[in-house]
Amino acid sequence: MKPAALIKMADLDLSDQRVLIREDFNVPIGDGKVLSDQRILAALPTIRSALSAGGRLMLLSHLGRPKEGEFSEVFSLAPVARHLSTLLDRDVRLARDWLGGMPLSEGDVVLCENVRFNAGERDNSIGLSKKMAALTDVFVMDAFGTAHRAQASTEGVARYAPIACAGPLLVRELEALHQALKTPQRPLLSIVGGAKVSTKFTVLESLSRFVDQLIPGGGIANTFLAAAGYDVGKSLHEKALIPEARRLLTQAETRGNSISLPTDVVVAKACSASADTTIKQIREVAKDDLILDIGPDTADDYASVIRSAGTIVWNGPVGVFELEPFSEGTRKLASAVARSRAFSIAGGGDTLAAVERYNVESQISYLSTGGGAFLEFLEGRQLPAVAILEERAAH
Repeated sequence: MKPAALIKMADLDLSDQRVLIREDFNVPIGDGKVLSDQRILAALPTIRSALSAGGRLMLLSHLGRPKEGEFSEVFSLAPVARHLSTLLDRDVRLARDWLGGMPLSEGDVVLCENVRFNAGERDNSIGLSKKMAALTDVFVMDAFGTAHRAQASTEGVARYAPIACAGPLLVRELEALHQALKTPQRPLLSIVGGAKVSTKFTVLESLSRFVDQLIPGGGIANTFLAAAGYDVGKSLHEKALIPEARRLLTQAETRGNSISLPTDVVVAKACSASADTTIKQIREVAKDDLILDIGPDTADDYASVIRSAGTIVWNGPVGVFELEPFSEGTRKLASAVARSRAFSIAGGGDTLAAVERYNVESQISYLSTGGGAFLEFLEGRQLPAVAILEERAAH
């Protein structure tokens, strides 16, 4: 089974064409500088390829959550333009008023100011979408991280542009996810961490139907532990979702796949970098304990599961890894994934932060730039910006 057919940028003649590329440059900014350029670096091959093909480039992105329809210096893409100029070793000018069009020469790279400054962006306004489409000969959707949003700069412009295609970064994302979830080498292992079951329950439910093994982490694991009958003390968990977690545990047992739960944990009386920690067996957790990481025995067990996996999908840490006393579980997990021979894909902001912290980027098969889009793909939901590209390719 192959991914749905898309028109690919790599297959088009971009010579002397106006090329409008939607990227995801929603990066952290501080004191007018880019603090982490992971997403910008991921887009560079697409930009360089379009330039070498002779295209005249306009780049689109959002940044943060400004009040729509109003300019805000705080959410300006000016720091991104400066950083991109350095990375590309050429001038990338920032266009504040770009919807009316602008003169472009071969080799030009223009970064259009934050798309969310335009009224109608979030509502996928037809009028705004058509204005964007009128700017270009070829629209390139390359921002997987925004593909789950039907907005003017993602889905709308793709509907009305003369040609709409998928950029190399988007293609790689879809192929990696397809390999991991549609044609995986078995056993297929999914690690889903995070604070709340409620934010990822549909992902857990969807994955539990076809993965061989599921490892919940963080507050999510605490809810499953409570569902399995263990006292989790004062640990973050969701009482209202205990019945649903219990149902997934029962269903997994019936299907013959497994949901792995911690057997030992790191607890403290407060979630603090200076907290005194204790390793306890799960049945020993006290009423005033906070579970903040998996214990060493559990970390070893999970590493063994990871070693035997054929495919690994990782979204979310297994503890409060940002604080040193509770970082060891996620460190061991990251190291095990990095050493595994399995095809591994990691996605989500906290996951990528952990991958970067433990310096295992080069040992993960694929790092997904998408957060919400990654989760929605795991849920099996259709991504609007991909769906329109499929529709355009079919006609």
